[in-house]
Parts: sequence; structure tokens; C-alpha cells
Amino acid sequence: MKTQIKPETLQDYLNLSYPITLYPEPDGGYTVLLADLPGCLSQGDTLEEAVANIQEAKVAWMETAWDYGDKIPLPTTL
Repeated sequence: MKTQIKPETLQDYLNLSYPITLYPEPDGGYTVLLADLPGCLSQGDTLEEAVANIQEAKVAWMETAWDYGDKIPLPTTL
């Protein structure tokens, strides 16, 4: 049985890999979200930009949650 280690620091959480969902927009570009982190979404004109932007959003989301003592969910597995 696999044991899951509980992250203890903000950096531990930032190092976790969260599944990303990309939605192509009809007029071009992409909307991207991290479903495990409610409200954590971004967009970009290209796939690369969208992925980079969601990584920045992840950091901001986690830093805010950490600062306020909110629970940070662990990533789900696909």
C-alpha cells in the first residue's frame, strides 16, 4: 500500500504536480485551470503561454491560501 506524505511547507505544496485542464477558445487562445485549486484559472494565446500563466496563478493561489491559513488540497491523480 502506498503511503502519501503530507506536505509541510509552502514549497512542498508548490513542488506538487497538479493536473491541468486546457480549453481551446473558439476565437483563439486557451483557457486553463487547475480543478483541484478552486478558482485557479488563467488563459493564454498559445499553449505555452497558457501553461506558463497557470503556473504563475498556482503560485499566487497557494501563497494566498498559505498566508491565510486556508487548506491547500492535494492533487488528484488521473
